[in-house]
Amino acid sequence: MLKIKFAAIAAVLSLTGTAVYADGSAANGAQKIKTFGCITCHGRDGVSKLAEAPNLAGQVQIYLTSALQAYRTGGRKNEMMNTVAEKLTDSDIADLATYYSSIAVSVAPPPRP
Repeated sequence: MLKIKFAAIAAVLSLTGTAVYADGSAANGAQKIKTFGCITCHGRDGVSKLAEAPNLAGQVQIYLTSALQAYRTGGRKNEMMNTVAEKLTDSDIADLATYYSSIAVSVAPPPRP
């Protein structure tokens, strides 16, 4: 019985994963960040140009996809992002998330005292 439950959960998650988190094109996303004005706040390089806008470079693709979908549906509230995201198709979201998640980020911890 437990195996059946796990199999059912895995089947649902796999269907959701492929439908909701489709692979996009980083090349298309690079063009779309200009079309949709993403570069104004988040930059071409994914480094925010405004204090209130987050950096997107290297962010996890699934997170970016979920966030954009939530902004599009109104499940997540931000006046600017809701306005921009309502125009996005699933393909646009996949491309934008793929582009920003593909930017390499290097991190260095602060020096020890």
